[in-house]
Amino acid sequence: MKLLILTIVSACLLTSQVSAFPHLSPQALRDLLKRGGPGAKSCPFGHDSTQQKEKRAVGFDPVAQHVSTTGQHAFVPPNIAGGDKRGPCPGLNALANHGYLPHNGIAPMTTIIQAVTDAYGMALDLATFLAVYGTVFDGDSLSLTPGYSIGGPAYVGPSVGGALGGLGILRTPSGLSGSHNNYEADTSATRGDFYVVGNDLLEVEFFQQYYDALLENTPAPQQYSALFRFRQGRFNHSISTNPYFFFPQFAGVLVAPAGYAFPPAFMSNKSAEYPSGYLSKENLKSFFAVSGQSGAFTYQAGYERIPDNFYKRAIGDEYGIVNFILDVLQFANQDQRLLSVGGNTGTTNSFTGIDPAALTNGVFNGATLADGNNLQCFIFQLIQAEAPGLLTGVYSDLTKALQPLMDNIDTNLQGLGCPQLMEVDESLYEKYPGYMKAKGV
Repeated sequence: MKLLILTIVSACLLTSQVSAFPHLSPQALRDLLKRGGPGAKSCPFGHDSTQQKEKRAVGFDPVAQHVSTTGQHAFVPPNIAGGDKRGPCPGLNALANHGYLPHNGIAPMTTIIQAVTDAYGMALDLATFLAVYGTVFDGDSLSLTPGYSIGGPAYVGPSVGGALGGLGILRTPSGLSGSHNNYEADTSATRGDFYVVGNDLLEVEFFQQYYDALLENTPAPQQYSALFRFRQGRFNHSISTNPYFFFPQFAGVLVAPAGYAFPPAFMSNKSAEYPSGYLSKENLKSFFAVSGQSGAFTYQAGYERIPDNFYKRAIGDEYGIVNFILDVLQFANQDQRLLSVGGNTGTTNSFTGIDPAALTNGVFNGATLADGNNLQCFIFQLIQAEAPGLLTGVYSDLTKALQPLMDNIDTNLQGLGCPQLMEVDESLYEKYPGYMKAKGV
């Protein structure tokens, strides 16, 4: 059965992945195919398939779901002074501290995909898309080993055409910590806004709010639902304290919610009692490098840790793009601002959203953005349209550098019946100082 599934997935992916990752070695490509990715409409394991949309009853297998934290996966703290990279994503930091990612925090794309599927039970479509996006925007997609730093700037490896500054990548890749408004955005669950306090370090005040909002002895899906007021409060906090607050299409509308959805989805411990997971407050502290008692927490930067006796999502219950979109919409249906591309216009409490119809020349509109597949179509096509401008000056051959991302998005959108976005009026962003500042203008 395992061989049959691998054969089907490989057949679905081979055409698009070979063209998308022309610099992967044959072995690296085989590794990626083993981990999969979003399939075409005809693929029975594609993200839009009935098998994935219709959830089976979640079971619990303590052998298959156990995540090792011993031996080669024992916790080893980072040597930040020695160059180890840790950044704004606690889940990736924990994977590096446990050897699922390279300990220095500079990871090949295929390794990232394998790590998040093996340790957390992330579905292949979401794992592949996030790894590809991070590589293109924050790393080096033209490297012989494409990947990126989970923290600050770092050079990944030999680029096409020669050394750094040669014919491939034209500057040191930013890493996740330097990806403000591209991958990382304001309104984080536990980090401060970039232009207020920086985005790398946890703010104990915000963690305390998360801790207090987390329901105890409750299944993870219900724990997530109960975080809405906390999420809304953090959005309001950015509006009221950050004149540079900007909420872009991907990093804001789609990635910022991950700070609220991903901990219950991936950091909750699965068990026979809680097959869909339960995120205890002690495990929350462990994953976020926090110790001490409520009201007197201590944060040790970079020490994010997978708890012992941890069990990931069940096989067949992996969390993918469809699950994430539904979680985003669950909160957005309670506060439509959470789907609003926009920001403060130079002063606090001046949040102004952009009309999707004006941005997309009428292809999308705010009234129907939460309907059907519209949100996924809207965000992914905006990425395709805007990526060349955002990456100008980063790669010498922008078309080749963007190919992995464009191919991946095309595959994700197959079968969704998306209206065709032809142009984006990016001039509408220019009234937002946070957008202009991130672009260096």
